[in-house]
Amino acid sequence: MKHIIILGDGMADLPVDRLGGKTPLQHAHKPTMDMLARQGRCGRLITVPEGFPPGSEVANTAILGYDLNKVYEGRGPLEAASIGYDMAPDDLAIRCNIITIDNGNILTHNGGNLQTADARILIDHLNQKLANPINQAQGCQRVKFITGIQYRHLLIVKGGSKHIICAPPHDHPNQPWRPLLVKADHQAAAALPADNTRLTPQQTADLLNHLILKSQEILSAHPYNQARAAKRQRQANSIWPWSGGYRPSMHTLQEQYPQISSGTVISAVDLIRGIGRYAGLNIAEVEGATGLADTNYEGKAQAAISALRTGDFVFLHVEASDEAGHDGNLELKVKTIEYLDQRLIAPIHREVSTWQQPVCIAVLPDHLTPVEQRIHVAQPVPFLIWHKGITPDSVQQYDEQSCVGGSYGMLKPSQFMQELMKI
Repeated sequence: MKHIIILGDGMADLPVDRLGGKTPLQHAHKPTMDMLARQGRCGRLITVPEGFPPGSEVANTAILGYDLNKVYEGRGPLEAASIGYDMAPDDLAIRCNIITIDNGNILTHNGGNLQTADARILIDHLNQKLANPINQAQGCQRVKFITGIQYRHLLIVKGGSKHIICAPPHDHPNQPWRPLLVKADHQAAAALPADNTRLTPQQTADLLNHLILKSQEILSAHPYNQARAAKRQRQANSIWPWSGGYRPSMHTLQEQYPQISSGTVISAVDLIRGIGRYAGLNIAEVEGATGLADTNYEGKAQAAISALRTGDFVFLHVEASDEAGHDGNLELKVKTIEYLDQRLIAPIHREVSTWQQPVCIAVLPDHLTPVEQRIHVAQPVPFLIWHKGITPDSVQQYDEQSCVGGSYGMLKPSQFMQELMKI
């Protein structure tokens, strides 16, 4: 049996008054997901263990069966792995958004839907202005910015402390940014032995806040943002570092599950590709994969089919619904669910249904991104599992409410992968 997990990031939601009390999943036309739920088995899954933030780095790692208490180091190190940056033992890797600030508030976490080509110019400019040497003779740098994808980038702080409190920008739309500046986590630091090889938490927080303030001066004066300001368009006018950590230690999926001999991760998001790299998965490149609603659904579907022909496990991640939820765009979120169903899941199901070797398909989100709240919410998510010959349960359609009656019941994070690998 081969296995594919199809993950619609942030696809789950809460009831929306504008939809007559339905969620986007309930409202969307998704015949393939409903058919798979009707012919398969469903349940709900806790993807965010107690004590962890409801972020994609937590939820996706948990879905793959990892114990967050043992491997969690934040987004930064995972994205470093995807970008190809080999972290040194003294590196602090931090996710670094380029965001839009307006009238003292965080207007958007994505820099006005910043594109990678423009972001690369801004990141290069920030390195010229802000990257400062520790030791000129040795050529070491205290800080370094590394270009990622679109608004998602990486900040490396040599000798930085991970014991800091950062606010994810997507959790604070239209809120004042100054109260959200980085703070030292003195309580966490006090519980550990002193480390004289690193900056203190307070020194690290002070450094990051200095970079935020200086970046606003530098980016606002850049010709890219000057041109956007003249057109009254959203500017990419501030960095925002968050979710930092040191190099994690993770066993590969092949080491944990003998059913997996080779696997592939397919995603436009550095975070997910980084998780896949640490999990021992190959990374498939898909032209036109953007992480937004305009992503190449058909290309991702074909990449998944190709990966299943040669391997036995695929983790296929689509970011679009999460971005629509963060933007508060209800119409677009419904469309992204329908695109996922008809342009990606449907062709995969049609193809593997003809194969002699059976393929197990699982569909789920990683967390809720309620379109009315525009933030991640830690609630159980609905999932479905389908393969030829499975004994179906009573669920007739795929959504948050229907899956409550699924035969899998409520699973804890580690149980999902265990159940999937039993098939």
